[in-house]
Amino acid sequence: MSTFTIGGDLTVGRLGYGVMQLTGPGVFGFPADPDNAIAVLRRAVERGVTLIDTADAYGPLVTDDLIRRALHPYPENLVIATKVGLTRPRPGEWVPVGRPEYLRQQTELSLRTLGLERIDLLQLHRVDPQVPIEDQVGTLADLRREGKVRHIGLSEVTVEQIRAAQAVTPIASIQNLYNLTNRTADDVLAYAEQEKIAFLPWFPLAGTGMADTALAASAARHGVSVNQLALAWLLHRSPVILPIPGTSSVAHLEENLAAGDIELTSEEFARL
Repeated sequence: MSTFTIGGDLTVGRLGYGVMQLTGPGVFGFPADPDNAIAVLRRAVERGVTLIDTADAYGPLVTDDLIRRALHPYPENLVIATKVGLTRPRPGEWVPVGRPEYLRQQTELSLRTLGLERIDLLQLHRVDPQVPIEDQVGTLADLRREGKVRHIGLSEVTVEQIRAAQAVTPIASIQNLYNLTNRTADDVLAYAEQEKIAFLPWFPLAGTGMADTALAASAARHGVSVNQLALAWLLHRSPVILPIPGTSSVAHLEENLAAGDIELTSEEFARL
């Protein structure tokens, strides 16, 4: 599997694993079968995954608890990326809160729940429009100076917001909605390439259920699923893209990770 170095010093395999689907319905509460969730996490690491993406809002704190139970003490090469800045009043509801005291509180809570002394990659889950972005990112920068955070990232942002954040502190990653059928963040991806910032597309497999002829034909030619082809396309699309497909199934996990072995020709890529 090809690699990318986040922030200049964290080298990870480019195909990671996002844990959001390991929660209960509405991304709320524990899953019906926590032992299965633990088995999926352990299998991901066994298969060589070195980047796991979580958030305090998943559950809330459910996936962090499962990660610790499954994997602590953590392998030296495992990077756990997490996010703060979204609250969960009820299942299916997400409300941004970027007040500095809240971001600090949730970071401290994530450290304890995950069993970490330092978070390798802490991402602002959403920019709170009620709080200056400089104050939100500045809080994360303070936590970095205190040794509690290694690198800082952003989620669902514009190029203008990235630049505003960079004026405060270095930004190591961006996590925006991006996939084969939704490329509205092309400008953000181009900026990430220019700045050598990791780009973690969330919902990387959205839209594959309505696969067009080119995608289905390429998948058939390779003898793989359309989901695998969509992940291969993302890996081919840019060297800074680090897909983090999620699943609660060991079988689907294996299928997703196999996408890293698919080689697309330039003609196939152009058609897609």
